[in-house]
Amino acid sequence: MRNLIVLSLLLCTSIPALAQKNLSGSTETQLNLEKLGVLGNVLMIAAHPDDENTALLAWLAKSRKYRTAYLSLTRGEGGQNLIGSEQGDLMGVIRTQELLSARRLDGAEQYFSRAIDFGFSKTAAETFTKWDRKTILGDVVWTIRRFRPDVVILIFSGTARDGHGQHQVSSIIGKEAFRAAADPKQFPEQLAYVEPWQAKRLMMSLPSYTPEMEKQSAATPNTLLVDPGEFDPLLGVSFAEIAGMSRSQHRSQAMGFPERKGAQKSYLLRVDGDTAAKDMFDGVDTTWNRIEGGGKVGELLAKALLELPARNPEKILPILMEARQALVKLNGFYASQKKQELDELIVKAAGLWLDATAERYQIVPGKSVKISAQALARLNTKVELSEVTLASLRITQKPDRALAHNVPFIQTLQATFPAGTPYTQPYWLQLPKKGDLYNIADVRELNVPENQPLTAQFKVKVEGQELTLLRPVVFRYVDRVRGELTRPVIIVPPVTLKLSEKALIFPSRSAKEIEVQVTANQAGESGAIRLELPTGWRSTPQSVAFALTETGEQATVKFNLTPPDHDFVGKVKAIATTASGEVAQAQDSILYEHIPPQAVFPLAEAKLVRADIQLAAKRIGYIMGAGDEVPPYLRQLGAEVVLLSADDLARNDFKKFDAVLTGVRAYNTRPDLRANVQRIFDYVKNGGTYVVQYNVMEGGFFGGDPKILEHVGPYPMKITSARVTEEDAQVEFVASNPLMQWPNVISQKDFDGWIQERGLYYASEYDPKYQSLLSSHDTGEANLTGGTLYTAYGKGHYIFTPLAWFRELPAGVPGAYRIFANLLSAGKGKK
Repeated sequence: MRNLIVLSLLLCTSIPALAQKNLSGSTETQLNLEKLGVLGNVLMIAAHPDDENTALLAWLAKSRKYRTAYLSLTRGEGGQNLIGSEQGDLMGVIRTQELLSARRLDGAEQYFSRAIDFGFSKTAAETFTKWDRKTILGDVVWTIRRFRPDVVILIFSGTARDGHGQHQVSSIIGKEAFRAAADPKQFPEQLAYVEPWQAKRLMMSLPSYTPEMEKQSAATPNTLLVDPGEFDPLLGVSFAEIAGMSRSQHRSQAMGFPERKGAQKSYLLRVDGDTAAKDMFDGVDTTWNRIEGGGKVGELLAKALLELPARNPEKILPILMEARQALVKLNGFYASQKKQELDELIVKAAGLWLDATAERYQIVPGKSVKISAQALARLNTKVELSEVTLASLRITQKPDRALAHNVPFIQTLQATFPAGTPYTQPYWLQLPKKGDLYNIADVRELNVPENQPLTAQFKVKVEGQELTLLRPVVFRYVDRVRGELTRPVIIVPPVTLKLSEKALIFPSRSAKEIEVQVTANQAGESGAIRLELPTGWRSTPQSVAFALTETGEQATVKFNLTPPDHDFVGKVKAIATTASGEVAQAQDSILYEHIPPQAVFPLAEAKLVRADIQLAAKRIGYIMGAGDEVPPYLRQLGAEVVLLSADDLARNDFKKFDAVLTGVRAYNTRPDLRANVQRIFDYVKNGGTYVVQYNVMEGGFFGGDPKILEHVGPYPMKITSARVTEEDAQVEFVASNPLMQWPNVISQKDFDGWIQERGLYYASEYDPKYQSLLSSHDTGEANLTGGTLYTAYGKGHYIFTPLAWFRELPAGVPGAYRIFANLLSAGKGKK
């Protein structure tokens, strides 16, 4: 039943969402008709995915029926990943799609700026060293001018109490943009496409997650109270319950959230603009009288709503068509927006189904694909299909026929994508980044949160009036477990290449065999693969031929790669020469059930690292946690890494391992680890080595009390949210310890070139039996000593190290490898 409720919340847009299933019928028609009668816009601004107030978004969009949007300055690229090993660009793609899934539930729209989440920052000043202030201000001004909100809502205050520096900046920029958007002297180049816009008022959503917060917010002067806990009988849920469903889409961030019932007070503080005595829209006319000559449209829509029969929605078509005739005579921002909404409502009321599917989801430039455009009149209405067009390919078919009642009509189009058609790539990743900003050539690209799909344009006549509707071209298929699904159509190279890892580590002067996997995206692909190497590196052979007969077929070719004698950091790129030309693309596929499948096509390259790295631990047991890429990089140092299952933890003899290592958040995600941790401590006591990477406090979100993780080490320690966010922060050796001397002699040089951060979730309090090995701190802060703790336990060695190994090893940071190798080798040194 709960799934049926979730599905009933999905509302149509001008291009309906992929895989959208709708069981709400006339309920949706009624809700959309109510929304057509409201002319008001609200824009919420914050920094990241999951910063938004989903309850407020749902209430604004579904109760008040305003056009509502969330502008997240970033796509959350710097966050941790609880569901897989993706980081950076791929993390941003996942979190973008999680936001879009959330918006499909709460009814709001989604937008972004070009800012990149570079990781946790502690001050606005630090954030502005990474983000050009004028550029981000321009992006926010653009969104305000294009979206034209009557009310802008900030989530954060712009002060130190916001914590994260990016949170602070989202509010600082939001306040500036509120006024700058109305100033024609600010960003005048935008005025070729939009007009200056002054929103009526700027509000801030005050936190009310706990009774204490709610009491403080209620006592704040100049606040308005709203209640997203309001129950909607049509939906069968409250807007706070919808918020729980929406927020729970942020699965990569472990944001599962309760669907709270009952009153849920939310407070809004006026920050700028006109005062509001009772309502955030005080002084704003949100009826059709807002548009000159729009009164008649409003009257007709009200009449249609009054006369809507649940079982026969087609009976209001004459009223809707009359309203449309009046609407097309109007001009301006709202007239254009509402015409699209009305056309989709007419299609819904008429029982008209329009769909476009491709025979396969991967298309190689220069090749053709059959696309089937389907039209189905499910109710007894007079509908004609005049034309179907693939505008981007200049392909049109004109069936000019009336649709029979409940009999599908399929128009086939043979589409050829010209040679040279760009491969599918998220638009924000198409150009090299400019530091911590995406390189967006045209600000209009920010009008959409993701690439616009290939679309089919249907021209239909309903009750004698011609409507133009857009539908995405999708690949529709049946999964034997999940049922009918769709996925986006993507443009792909004839073959893709994949190097074995993102960083190739050469810990000595010896040559290594590396592999390149080649995959055919169409049948009959052949050619040769070579490596493009920096000076001083040699590959044998220089190229390797391949021949693939079937689509999807893979082959692996091997090269012996010889590094230079000296330390070196560079890049290698794999290139395939085929009949179609040279290809140097890899393909990263992102496949999770809660978001549509995604594909990214980066260059098929890897970092080359030549550095002297000694690892004495040759057999390592790895307890994977939330997901990371550490094991394959340890294998490059010559170690055998065995992933330990729940059964292994319960029954395995750990003596066979030189070290046992936990992955990130293993204590948070592996109850089997916590259940068997004493077995691991016994292994340490008898001479083993146990190394623990970072874990987080449990709970503590949205006002809950954080729980202290127990038994992370053999002696007590308290894990906190303390971290060192400056990746180049000075690191000091706290005490002399053999772990910093063998098998690699560690120096300050080994802390050069780290990315994003030093470490996270340090121990703030710990038993004196632990020895701190390293200390560090961000600028102006106290020293943190809980980043690498060591203790001898029985005959063995225990190490707690929440430094960001899960980032540094895949990034190919030589010093990180040397230090980590020493920690793992603790039990192999001199006795």
